[in-house]
Amino acid sequence: MANSYDPSSIKERPVCNLMEIIVHQNDGSKAKKRKSSGKEKSRSGSEIKRSRNILSSKRAKKSVAVRKNRDEDVYDSIMREDGDFAAEHAAQIEDSSVSRVPGKIEVTLPPYGPNTSSSHDMRNRVRETLRLFQAICRKILQGEEARSRGGELSKSKKKTKRIDLEAAKIVKERGKEVNTDKQILGAVPGVEVGDEFQYRVELAIVGIHRLYQAGIDYMKYKGDEIVAASIVASGGYADELDNSDVLIYSGQGGLSGKDKQPEDQKLERGNLALKNSIKFGNFVRVVRGSKETKASESADARAKTVMTYVYDGLYTVERYWQEEGAHGKLVFKFELRRSPGQPELAWKEVKKSDKSRTREGLCVDDISEGKEPMPIWAVNTLDDEKPPPFTYVTRMIYPDSFNLSLPKGCDCKNGCLDARRCLCAAKNGEIPYNFNGAIVEVKPLVYECGPSCKCPPSCYNRVSQQGIKFQLEIFKTESRGWGVRSLDSITSGSFICEYTGELLQDREAERRTGNDEYLFDIGQNYNDCSHRPDAEANSNNLTEDGGFTIDAAYCGNVGRFINHSCSPNLYAQNVLYDHENKRMPHIMLFAAENIPPLKELTYHYNYAIDQVYDSNGKIKMKMCYCGSSECTGRMY
Repeated sequence: MANSYDPSSIKERPVCNLMEIIVHQNDGSKAKKRKSSGKEKSRSGSEIKRSRNILSSKRAKKSVAVRKNRDEDVYDSIMREDGDFAAEHAAQIEDSSVSRVPGKIEVTLPPYGPNTSSSHDMRNRVRETLRLFQAICRKILQGEEARSRGGELSKSKKKTKRIDLEAAKIVKERGKEVNTDKQILGAVPGVEVGDEFQYRVELAIVGIHRLYQAGIDYMKYKGDEIVAASIVASGGYADELDNSDVLIYSGQGGLSGKDKQPEDQKLERGNLALKNSIKFGNFVRVVRGSKETKASESADARAKTVMTYVYDGLYTVERYWQEEGAHGKLVFKFELRRSPGQPELAWKEVKKSDKSRTREGLCVDDISEGKEPMPIWAVNTLDDEKPPPFTYVTRMIYPDSFNLSLPKGCDCKNGCLDARRCLCAAKNGEIPYNFNGAIVEVKPLVYECGPSCKCPPSCYNRVSQQGIKFQLEIFKTESRGWGVRSLDSITSGSFICEYTGELLQDREAERRTGNDEYLFDIGQNYNDCSHRPDAEANSNNLTEDGGFTIDAAYCGNVGRFINHSCSPNLYAQNVLYDHENKRMPHIMLFAAENIPPLKELTYHYNYAIDQVYDSNGKIKMKMCYCGSSECTGRMY
């Protein structure tokens, strides 16, 4: 496993008050030299798929998605003049009631793809920072869950109350914050309209909104006057969120607190800054926050309220007034209008369709024919084409000649909560998932509980077996055939789906000419993470024996429609649960980052240029149309 940890950065920091974070970067894999033949699909044909190759011995160059900021022509960087902010920002992190956690936290980040060439591109840096923050949050949460199981939390080890602040502090110590060296008025480099966040602190570490609590962030402008730089509009102020072009925002201050009486809001600080923005006509960044109550999948856990923050883009303040508020005191109201020409937020289309069968362009009600927990629609607003025919299967199809033995199961009758006592979790060294079902980090191989285990189907260590949890749909793209997207927001680490199909030995897959667009090569990707003495010998044997390929041409699931991207937002994870043959793991797709609704789901197929051959031994070429600024122009 490649290691991007810089020891010198740790030595310079005090050890007594430090949670060390070691970041490993998953390397992707080599693209196996597969001889393929058969007629290639044209660009305008149906979905462009090719054999997928994941984790193996040859290290690939790491990559993260990059796209130029659409609003670069309207953003204006202004050096910070308010010197008090640095102290305020530091205090927000330090004064968080977080007990420092001793020792090291090691985090393996999802692979970005092998073609990163613009490591200083701001979009690249923003996504890298957010992935790091999200992975650290999951890792800290994993530790807290392990310490609190069964009431075993020691009095000498206080619970980390604010995981987000702890993670933000580590990101800051690592020097991974972006856009924070100077305050920016207007669009923030590397941040795109529609980007979603789970925590307010994420807005701060990438420079969208510096303040962790206050809703109006402002700065000095043209001398000693102040203007608003950004606002967070959330349900706390009962702002109007229905109209995507006009926002009525309530001013700050005047509310009652402990031993205080409500009073009229004053035209100062953030309120004054918003008023001045009318005069100067500057752009104000708007972040919309919305609450959602989500039921827990566990019978012993209560439903929780989840907050999501969406960057809505640039607005201008048009007018302001005062009116009587709920407490009988005067409050300020500000009308902000969205700047034209920006991408529309996905929630508007989702709300319009209301997840109903009246969705525009709906051509198939359910491609799974009732085999998934929820219908998977097919939507085509471009032409009259329908998805190609295939048999929908939710599980891998093994050849009759395969004799797969069931693994020994665990005895965790009430669920697998303790990695020290669970036989399956012990193979991982820990329970690989948080209680919310998010995978904590990338592993060469994840062992889940299986058919022989005594734990219930809702066990925390059966995440990928519990089926699809998001409202997925396939849709016709402009240039790449059919693709996959979700009508729901997807949080980093979430399980998406399995890549199912017929499992073939490589030599059989070589003989299936013309179907290579649906082949997922898992041939030499095994790497045992349990560190047993025989692991190296087993790995060598696997290489000699060859590997296996999943063919989804005739039998498969929604995973067969997921397109390649040079800047993917998903990654493939090896999982075992129903047999013990490590050469043929299940291929499970997980979210590498937060993904907003209607964003196409993609992963990197990991081909190598000039390493794919036809039946005559000639190099094959396939152009890539993923549209990413990281795109190499060729898939292979």
